[in-house]
Amino acid sequence: MKKIIYSLLLVLFAFGAQAQDVAYYKVTTMRAAPGKLLDLIEILKEDMKNHKVYGMQQPFLMRHSQGDQWDLLLIYPIGNTLGDYMTDAGLAQRRKSRTQDQAHGSEFFNFISFQEEQIIKGPAINEFNRRFTTFNYYHVEIFQALAGKQTELVEQRQMENVYLKELNRDENFIFTKVLGGEADQFTIGFYDDIKHYAAAGDIPFDVEDAAAKKAGFKSVNTIGSYLRSLLLEHHDTLAGAVRAN
Repeated sequence: MKKIIYSLLLVLFAFGAQAQDVAYYKVTTMRAAPGKLLDLIEILKEDMKNHKVYGMQQPFLMRHSQGDQWDLLLIYPIGNTLGDYMTDAGLAQRRKSRTQDQAHGSEFFNFISFQEEQIIKGPAINEFNRRFTTFNYYHVEIFQALAGKQTELVEQRQMENVYLKELNRDENFIFTKVLGGEADQFTIGFYDDIKHYAAAGDIPFDVEDAAAKKAGFKSVNTIGSYLRSLLLEHHDTLAGAVRAN
């Protein structure tokens, strides 16, 4: 019976992945040049306000509070196809901004010590916009899978979303790599603030354990160890929203 239930869960996970992976996004992580962080934030905010002029959908910016080595992460929807985005005309339009797809050696690079860009696939754009507009605090996890473990890593992240749903918590967004960057996957969890994030610690162990087992884990104590068994690299960051206005 347990095998039948677990098989059904995997079918649901696969369906969930297909339902979620419906849009493309661009994500950029940046580390500011020494002393330039606030200046970098200001020029990014200006471009965020004028995103329509540059042929972009609404971008969202976050600043890490603890964790990984980047200072800022900018993410925005491309759409359900990469066609228009990849054209020379699309590139030229975005380059009218001060920060997007800038030519090598342009002024923008005076403000950054490091940046990495990646095209990823993720949730429906309307839900993406709703979550980022509503919530101001994020738990970002960036994963590089061991060889041959990419699909199993997606399944593990989907299992963890079942676990979260059983605890009446919001599921994480799951993003998968299309091109660029080292990461195979990103997940982002959404919270009001750090207190909201920390509230998970108040859930009784037996409730967490039951939710974990329903999601397909052996126990709540094995969630982390199973995840680690699939990973070459794992970067974990807490970050707050930076609003354009």
